[in-house]
Amino acid sequence: MSDTSDPLEVVDNQADHQFEVSLDGKTAFAEYRLVHGGIILPHTEVPPAFEGNGVASRLAKAAMQYARDHQLKVIPLCPFMAAYMKRHPETHDLVHPLYRARLGLPA
Repeated sequence: MSDTSDPLEVVDNQADHQFEVSLDGKTAFAEYRLVHGGIILPHTEVPPAFEGNGVASRLAKAAMQYARDHQLKVIPLCPFMAAYMKRHPETHDLVHPLYRARLGLPA
């Protein structure tokens, strides 16, 4: 189903604790930290060359899928990740209970 030639493939760089997309020597990334039963998403960075190509959303989707695959609750400290989750109802079940109110979600 996935195109293996996709230049914007998201890779889980476990050594650096970040999801990454690399293109033309530049890397966009979403940092993560694993905690008991959860994943903290503290920071996302997308180089200007990637802007407007949906790279940050790809990173968010990869992070959400990782959380779902590993039965983790998401703690979206990164403003982009928090906004992404707020806009995408299909991710609301992943939000850590302590962060639901911050996103305006019911407890």
